[in-house]
Formats: sequence, C-alpha cells, structure tokens
Amino acid sequence: PADCAVFQCRGCWAVLGDSLHLCAQEDRQLGLLVCFRVTNDVTWEDSLMIGLEGALLGCAYNALSCRSCGLVVGFIIYSASSDLAYLRGFFCFFKDSILCYLLKNQMIIEASKVNFPAVTLKE
Repeated sequence: PADCAVFQCRGCWAVLGDSLHLCAQEDRQLGLLVCFRVTNDVTWEDSLMIGLEGALLGCAYNALSCRSCGLVVGFIIYSASSDLAYLRGFFCFFKDSILCYLLKNQMIIEASKVNFPAVTLKE
C-alpha cells in the first residue's frame, strides 16, 4: 500500500509500530500518532504517572519507552479528562520522538512532517 510506514525510535531506530495499526492522529494539543498495536520494542512501566501540567494535566498514564535505548516515546492513558478520554487504552506516540520509514519511497522522515490518511477514534 502506498501510504504504509514503519514507526521507528528517534534515538536508535528500533521499530516501534506501523501505520497499519494507526487508529488516530492528534495534532492540536500533544502531536500524537495513536496505535492499537505496537512491537515488542515498546515497554511501559507498571506504575502510573500523573500529569501535573500541560495537556496531560490530571491524567493518569503509563509512559512508553523504547526497549533498546530507553527513550520515552509516548504513553498509554489510564484515566483522562473528557477531551482526551477517547485515547484511553491506546498506544500514543509523540511525533517528536519517532521517525517514519515510508515504504513506497524508502525514505526516513520526521513523523511530524508526515500526513497520513484521516483516521479518528472520536466517531
């Protein structure tokens, strides 16, 4: 497929996921790619963190890290305000923490510069 991409860690280029499992994009507050499935190179802490400022204020979440280099690449929301509740239980990658390998073009590009077809969990 023309729009397929592999999501890689910015720190070490480990493969974290792909666009076949992409189920939403959130650009307004956090700049996220949201997936329902990730690779074994993604780990998360059992302990919950609480957002004390910014867009995650008051949210309980588990941080996602790259198993290879330890870079924090996103989060899984456990509890959130109503405007972020649709993200609960999904793997949310920070666009600033990942790179995209575009299969068709065989190019690596910043995730923040890639426009995937519109998908949303809100509907």
